[in-house]
Amino acid sequence: MAPGATIINPSPDTATSNPDDKPHLYQNLNEKSLQEKTSKYLLKYGTQFNKDVITGSKGLYVYTASGHKILDWTSGQMSCLLGHGHPEIVKVISDHAASLDHLFSGMVSPPVISLGERLCTLLPPGLDKAFFLSTGGESNEAAIKMAKVYTGRFEIVGLGASWHGVTAQALGAQYHFVFGGMHVLPPGYLAALKKQCEKRGMLLIVDEAQTGVGRCGDLMAINHENVVPDILTLSKTLGNGLPLSAVVTSAEIDSVCAERDFCFYTTHVNDPLPAAVGDKVLEIVVRDNLVEHSRAMGRVLHDGLNKLKEKYGCIGDVRGRGLMAGVEIVQDRATKTPALELGRAIGDRAYELGLWANLSSHPSFGGVFRIAPPITITEDQLRHGLEILGKAFETTTGTIPL
Repeated sequence: MAPGATIINPSPDTATSNPDDKPHLYQNLNEKSLQEKTSKYLLKYGTQFNKDVITGSKGLYVYTASGHKILDWTSGQMSCLLGHGHPEIVKVISDHAASLDHLFSGMVSPPVISLGERLCTLLPPGLDKAFFLSTGGESNEAAIKMAKVYTGRFEIVGLGASWHGVTAQALGAQYHFVFGGMHVLPPGYLAALKKQCEKRGMLLIVDEAQTGVGRCGDLMAINHENVVPDILTLSKTLGNGLPLSAVVTSAEIDSVCAERDFCFYTTHVNDPLPAAVGDKVLEIVVRDNLVEHSRAMGRVLHDGLNKLKEKYGCIGDVRGRGLMAGVEIVQDRATKTPALELGRAIGDRAYELGLWANLSSHPSFGGVFRIAPPITITEDQLRHGLEILGKAFETTTGTIPL
């Protein structure tokens, strides 16, 4: 964006600007029957199912079978960067489902070529070549395998309390099942890490599943520190809720790995339909100045959250950047002991009032609200969400008003 360009709110004809445009795909359902069938037929996979059955999603909102409309402050699973049902994304999906959806893994198609060109052109030099997979864990598996092939080594050093997926090698980069809760790297840390990797002949892999594509007020979080990793992985935000991830590296690493028969041959590698969606996501983010919009709305978000911190002693910390924030719920600020039950109660109350702001009550996750609304959010929608969250703190026992 050129200096002095104007930051504008998303166009009023986009889905996220029309919260009353309720989807009608599933109507007049028996929610009790659906809940019974959930219990009977669906496997548990590490989380408790939400008490409501979700029957629709549109813009910044999700809708329940009981008619509850909820402002979605986690973008689904931190993924619907442009909101649910964005009209341009819907058209791309429809067009490609009808004409170019899935191919044999060795075939290449225009949307894959276009996404590769657009992504590598937007990224700094040294991130020159890409291929596309389905999930963040899968992209990190591929990146780790690529690093092992390139260096001939096998050890992995990962950040403590990080999250890179639940597949075998991704878990190997985490050491144990834990999530730190939206911590921001200290200034200069990433540059120092890159220097130490170079000193030891290691490759630096940066996973921008949640932070990438404008979420943090830069196109990529690496741009904030002007550090170019050896391998960059993207997922969640790139596909706007569809299963799409990317592995991006240098031409030199690609060449060496190809000579050494690097192979990551999966069913959905370089599938055209999700690639077309990713290409359109990047086009919209750049065209609509959404990186700058995310930065501006991030200031509103963090200002509002810090005002809540001034009012309630149970908030141990507010951290993050752009439209990505962590709100730490503690028993007291001195010890920073997580207040998991209190956090759950605040989250439940916010949900009752019409706001979804995720806090995992799993002890290893630290009792931190993860806030990451779509970056198409308007200032009015953002302030409305802050108002609901404030009401949830106000009407929940034990929040320690100051």
